[in-house]
Amino acid sequence: MDRPVRPRLASLSDFQFGAVATETIEDALLHLAQQNEQAVREAAGRMGSFRETRIVEFVFLLSEQWCLEKSVSYQAVEILERFMVKQAENICRQATIQLREKTGPQNWRALKEQLFNKFILRLVSCVQLASKLSFHYKIISNVTVLNFLQALGYLHTKEELLESELDVLKSLNFQINLPTPLAYVEMLLEVLGYNGCLVPATQLYATCLNLLDLVYLLHEPVYESLLRASIENSTPSQLQGEKFISVKEDFMLLAVGIIAASAFIQNHECWSQVCTTEQDQHGQNSFNRKHSPLS
Repeated sequence: MDRPVRPRLASLSDFQFGAVATETIEDALLHLAQQNEQAVREAAGRMGSFRETRIVEFVFLLSEQWCLEKSVSYQAVEILERFMVKQAENICRQATIQLREKTGPQNWRALKEQLFNKFILRLVSCVQLASKLSFHYKIISNVTVLNFLQALGYLHTKEELLESELDVLKSLNFQINLPTPLAYVEMLLEVLGYNGCLVPATQLYATCLNLLDLVYLLHEPVYESLLRASIENSTPSQLQGEKFISVKEDFMLLAVGIIAASAFIQNHECWSQVCTTEQDQHGQNSFNRKHSPLS
């Protein structure tokens, strides 16, 4: 079986926080905050429904087997999430129309069956697309993907693999360079590195990666617990759940929580310092040059 040549993965010692110019940090923070605000506004009722533990674990293990960076794993999960939501919305829309009009064949059933049968292929395509977005010379070849699928009992051709990638790209209007919580974590750690922290940012970073993996793997249980705690009720209503969707899609808030929890694990004394800094950065995502987060 064709196996990928193991690339040199970035180690924690490769990361240096607090070395970027303040103007660059401010611009990057502003851009990420704007992206986050847009994502929260556009959060739909079914967002997050495909970040299931088994799916995320599959993506993580596959990325590890193919020697991909952590950022690729998160990117692949987000691409798959948005693609599946688009497909589910399309099926629901067609089903609603056809059931209401009661005319013609019910094509939505065929679409649902097709989506189910090609799910693994689509998942692998999302990982492959995410690998092409990373800043590394090594991407996953079609031969590697086809051999992997064959080992699982799925027989596909190179043409079908290319068509699958194209289907994902078209469904998302070629907008696959999606922000991930890791980007927000790294940017906020850059701010901490610039401002100074009792715990080195590189040390916090290692713990942040572990916690972020855990949140992705236990996405629904974590946010369900957070919802119940926020409303002080063990049985939230459907309306409360729908309103909470914006919290699930708030990657800036997630990054703040990940860093704060990492600081608490590493050093209780620095926890309040980190929380104060992170609260300033989140601040309802009000980032602008007039109120610089580094001033």
